[in-house]
Amino acid sequence: MLRNFLTVGSWTMLSRVLGLIRDQLLAAFLGAGPAQDAYLVSLRLPNMFRRLFGEGAFNAAFVPMFTAKYETEGRTAALRFAGQALSALVAWLVILTIICELCMPLIISILAPGFQGERFEMALTLTQITFPYMIMICAAALVSGVLNGLGKFSAASAAYLSFNIIGIAAIFLGAYVWHSVALTSAWGVVISGIVQLGALYWAAHRAGVAPHLVRPSFSKDIRGLMRRMGPGLVGSGVTQMNLMVDTIIATRLPVGSPSILYFADRINQLPLGVLGAAAGTTLLPLLTRHVANNDRASVHASLNRALDYALLLTLPATMGLIALAPSIMAGLFSYGHFTVADALKSAQSLRAYALGLPAFVLIKVFSPGFFAEGDTSTPVRIGFFTLGLNLALNLALYKPLAHVGPPLASTIAAVVNVAILAVLLHRRGIFQPDPRLKSRSARIIGASLMMALWVAAAQKFAAPDLPNWHGIWRLSMLGALIVFGGVVYAISLDALKVLKLSDVLAALQTRIARRRTR
Repeated sequence: MLRNFLTVGSWTMLSRVLGLIRDQLLAAFLGAGPAQDAYLVSLRLPNMFRRLFGEGAFNAAFVPMFTAKYETEGRTAALRFAGQALSALVAWLVILTIICELCMPLIISILAPGFQGERFEMALTLTQITFPYMIMICAAALVSGVLNGLGKFSAASAAYLSFNIIGIAAIFLGAYVWHSVALTSAWGVVISGIVQLGALYWAAHRAGVAPHLVRPSFSKDIRGLMRRMGPGLVGSGVTQMNLMVDTIIATRLPVGSPSILYFADRINQLPLGVLGAAAGTTLLPLLTRHVANNDRASVHASLNRALDYALLLTLPATMGLIALAPSIMAGLFSYGHFTVADALKSAQSLRAYALGLPAFVLIKVFSPGFFAEGDTSTPVRIGFFTLGLNLALNLALYKPLAHVGPPLASTIAAVVNVAILAVLLHRRGIFQPDPRLKSRSARIIGASLMMALWVAAAQKFAAPDLPNWHGIWRLSMLGALIVFGGVVYAISLDALKVLKLSDVLAALQTRIARRRTR
């Protein structure tokens, strides 16, 4: 599990780094203004449906069914089921796309009620371009689920690099050739979906597990998939509604606020996407096998170790983001049209998001505990409660706290969500924290706090006015502070006996030696 966790995490990290470069270019060329706001809203709808039908309820229902069918009935039956599922998914998404394209003016007026005039027209045009991306990326997610269900994580994770590679190319073309960065970036989104689907299907074909389109039908397996998917779809929909609430509130704030919130969230998503995606992707098939074999002890052990790995990497990221937020936002984005003032506002939002980072990651860890047993209804009920809580908090906080209100509301709702998930899993006997997890968690918290204090002190001593530095000097000092924080954290882990640096180095040397002998 750890090897697969790191495999998915490594590819996702590379994708996030490329995504960071893409966001830096967007900030530099578009700044925090109307075009940026419109482009970011145009991504909200296809991304929402991608998470619903690609990475959310559909995949959560499909992967356990596909894995179980592969284990019990063999490859042929599993691939027949995958082909039926792919056909039903594509047919539904094509119909949905046609309806949404025809109703797009109404949809934009609901999604972005604060947009008027130029921002509304730009958001409408760009969303009509980006929306078909949903079809390709959801189909790609199903093919990725087939590969993940068979333990083939590398190809599925690597394919998603194309979104950011093509996105970067589109920005340069828009800036220097067609002189419309927002428009070319929107077309780049669609092209990247085609490339991702093609790359994943090619990988599945090479592995001999490529599903084929057939005439859509409501077979027994598809009806079972829909029954499993229904409650989870509502549950994932609740999560996406939380994001929609944040977007709606942001559009009612001053011009540029959606952009300020977006760039803060993108930095927060760097560790969240890497760790949350890796944990959820690798843990679900593993827990499904243990549940199918009625191996309760392995379920407990796998969940405990996944929590251990997640906390080991999430807590220092949280503390580091809080300690260095202004320097991070200025160092990464304060170029071109994105000013230092914009970066400092975005840093305030980042700190509010970062407070909830552990909760967001642990939701990804705990949710497979329900999905592996086929229970997708319980997270729905929890999700409805947290949706109401998030909406109430947003309405209460967005006026007095402006751009800090929506991220703080999301953080509080996520903390409540993960607490309820943990309590329910514990009552069911699925989550039983062992002494090792309790002891190591306390020491990891201590090491993370130590790292944050040393980093904050180092910045105050060496670069108290770092956000106002210029160019390469600012970025270089930020990099030095991050490296310093990593060294302090590693030493703290060793001192607190969480990890022995000598053992880690020895393991790395062994792995390098094995690769050289292949």
